[in-house]
Order: sequence, then C-alpha cells, then structure tokens
Amino acid sequence: MTLAAPPIPAYRPFAAEVTRVQRLTPSFLRVTLTGPAFGDLAPNGWDQRIKVLLPTAERGLCDCPRGEDWYAEWRALPVAHRNPMRTYTVRAARPELREIDVDFVLHGATGPASAWAESAATGDEVVLIGPNAAFPGPTGGFEWRPPADAACLLIAGDETAVPAVCAIVEALPAGRPARVLLEVPEAGDVLPLVARDGVEVTWLPRRPAAAARGALLTAAVVAAVRDLPRRSAPGEAPPEDDADVLWDVPAESSDASLYAWLAGEAGVVTALRRRLVRELGLDRGSIAFMGYWREGRSGD
Repeated sequence: MTLAAPPIPAYRPFAAEVTRVQRLTPSFLRVTLTGPAFGDLAPNGWDQRIKVLLPTAERGLCDCPRGEDWYAEWRALPVAHRNPMRTYTVRAARPELREIDVDFVLHGATGPASAWAESAATGDEVVLIGPNAAFPGPTGGFEWRPPADAACLLIAGDETAVPAVCAIVEALPAGRPARVLLEVPEAGDVLPLVARDGVEVTWLPRRPAAAARGALLTAAVVAAVRDLPRRSAPGEAPPEDDADVLWDVPAESSDASLYAWLAGEAGVVTALRRRLVRELGLDRGSIAFMGYWREGRSGD
C-alpha cells in the first residue's frame, strides 16, 4: 500500500542567524538574518508577517519547535519552557543572498523581543516561522491588497506599523496617489523614506509635545479624510460589540474613491475605523485595520 505524502505546510520553522545589527533611530533597530533554508522562505506581500521565536536565558533554543506541527509542539511545552514568540514584518527580503531585515521597536527590557534586540549580536540565533515556498497555494500573512481602481490610498499606523508601511510605500507603482501618516515616539525616529511623486508622507512624533498615544494619528487621519471628496453620507458604524475585534480586512470595497489601511495599537485603530465610518461616511468595506498589538497585553 502506498502511503499518502504528508501535506505541505503553508508556514514552517526556519533556523536563522544574525548577520548584522544596525541602530536606525532611538526607537528602531534593524536585525539582518540569514539561514541555510532561507531559499524556501517566500514573503508574498509588502506587509508580510512572520513569527520570531526567541531564546530563553535558561535554555536558549533547545526546546524550540522545529517540525511541521510547530505550533502544537510549542503549545505542548511547559509554559516555563516556551520560547517567547512575537510577530514582526519582513522589512526587506534578498532571496539571492538568503537574507531578510526585521526592524524592531525598542522599548527597553519591558518585553522579550525588545530586550533581545537591544543585545543582539552577529552569530546570535533565533527561529522564524515564515511562509513556505513549497506550499502549493497562497500562504497568506499579508493584508496590503488595495483595489486597483481606488482613486486614493490612505496608509496610517504607529511605530509598530512603520516597517510594513515603509515597505509598502517603496513598492507603490508610479501614478498611485497616497497619503501616508506615521506616528512615532519622538522626532529622532523619522526615517529616510523614498516616495514616488504623488505620495505624501507625514511623520507625527509624540515627543517633545508629550501627545497621548494615538492622538496625533487619529487627528491626522480624520483631517486627511475630510480633505478628500466624500461620496456618501455618514454611514452605519460597526456594531458596538466589536471591541474585541482586532483585525478586519475587507474582501472588496464598493467605494472606489478611497482605500484606507490602518495598523497599530488595537484600541486606536478600532476607534479610528468607527469614527471614519460613523462621522465621515466611509464605506467600512474600504477600510482595512489591523491591531498589531494591544496596550497592556503581550501576545504570541
């Protein structure tokens, strides 16, 4: 009897090693990673997400799952032995060199990823969970899919969305008008970003003005939408019981005038979508929003 071949996973573990570390700004640090199997790592979108499994101080990566059923293996470990797992965006991929760049937001030793990045050095090892080039179908893990007929693009996020937004902006084709709004911790975190004609990039540093998190981004997004021609009256808001909805990406939009992509702290982007729909009349199907993190919680 011929046994069926095991299914090919859409995502798989990749052993990775640090080759370069570059401090970009006070809050951003770039880690370049390589791995022997990176030829099979297949980022498919400009905001492609991967997971990074970090070494623990006591056991390093010795318990880290390496098999195709990696998540079940990870969950089966005693909690104290689980390697911290965090989600990041592939800032840049160089398949010919088997390299990727991952940009970390630094906030001291308050989280395992920031603490690891602060001390990362050439030769340090991690495990990535990333899209598998051998998988025969779409692997997913990215949300930047604007309608081809959108007259204007609005791209906005906080510092956790900066790597994805920068990759998106650099890849925008000529002739796609876009407004880009990025809230960052301080003025020194403004990054050099090359944008094509018709793409307007505005950085919104919270310091030294001591602005509350999300306040500058919300005000700038609302002002930007008010400046655009509005095709509809204020619309039906998302249901009031959607407070736990952290992620919503429409399959298609009926409004060809604007497509909005919002990412950052979940409470901020959820409230912002409500306001755009309720007050400014945007079609909720024209707004993709992603809660990359939630204040007060750590997530895998």
